[in-house]
Amino acid sequence: MTTASRPELPATAGAAPSTPSRSPGVSPPSGALRVLGAGLAVGAAVYGVCWLFFEGATGGGFVIDLSGIALQLGVFCLLVALWITRGTGTGRVGRGLLVVEAVILGIATIQSAFAAAAGGGEWGTVATVLDPSWPLSMLGMVVVGVTVAVVGRWRGVLRVWAPFACSWLLIGAAAVPLGDVVGPVVAGVHFLVGYAVLGVLLAVRPDLTSRA
Repeated sequence: MTTASRPELPATAGAAPSTPSRSPGVSPPSGALRVLGAGLAVGAAVYGVCWLFFEGATGGGFVIDLSGIALQLGVFCLLVALWITRGTGTGRVGRGLLVVEAVILGIATIQSAFAAAAGGGEWGTVATVLDPSWPLSMLGMVVVGVTVAVVGRWRGVLRVWAPFACSWLLIGAAAVPLGDVVGPVVAGVHFLVGYAVLGVLLAVRPDLTSRA
């Protein structure tokens, strides 16, 4: 009597059950975001403190110009974080906004370097010609902050704090004409509770940069 032979099955002993792999880039790199957040916090804190203690003081112009570079480098950290997390959206408009702002901010950083090179004295031609890039870069950040809130890829406190931090031109700069005491205090404090706190929040809660 013969028995029908069964077809041999591939050996699966010890093989782990297959699970769908996650697509690369689904989660933003937490380590990089923490570093970028720290960079933003430090840069904004340095500039905010300098505004509080050196604006209007003798020789304060040089300190403000030099520390402005620290702030601008910190804001670059924010732009990079928004780029890698697509915080302003995944389309051309959102991504293009970051590119345009980065260009304007780069020009403003060059202006700060030439202004600082004057050592607190009269600015040279390059610093004077490029001076409008500073308020333009801050205006661009207002748009960036509003876009982050509207798009909603950043969640929770980051979604709320981003537009507030980026509103310096509307609050801090607008307070400068209020006097030699009130103006610098409001401007400096806004950098501290705005950009600096946003940097701390980004460093502590990088998970809020991706949708749940």
